[in-house]
Amino acid sequence: MFKNKLVSIMLIILMVLALVGAVAAIVVLKLTNNNQVKEPSAKEVVEATVQIDEITTNLSNDQFIRIAFSIQTDSKKAKEELEMRDFQVRDIIVKDLSDMKAEQFKGRQGLSELEERLKVKINKLMQEGKVVKVYTTSKMLQ
Repeated sequence: MFKNKLVSIMLIILMVLALVGAVAAIVVLKLTNNNQVKEPSAKEVVEATVQIDEITTNLSNDQFIRIAFSIQTDSKKAKEELEMRDFQVRDIIVKDLSDMKAEQFKGRQGLSELEERLKVKINKLMQEGKVVKVYTTSKMLQ
């Protein structure tokens, strides 16, 4: 009798552990699936991107740069706002470039740092969304 009771208790404990493990696995799977961010399609990216026409300005070391950007936003509303703020965005770009030297544009790192700084500064202006990424679409340094 004592042996049967012990076996029954062990079986119940094993079943409870298996049930708890299954529930935990389901919860973890559901949470990880919900946190996956779907990348936008190429069409969605284009619909939320603003082109900043070529800007020519002096750098701090008396050289000049001709540069253009594409700015990807997180929505069509943000794109519309950014288009209306074109003059403010161009002002931010010119001021940022005027503090830079030609050496800062050598290699990928300089451009990546510029793009990130512009993203942060432009996002401070935005009220209807945010800038996701700044792309340099052309650059000529002289």
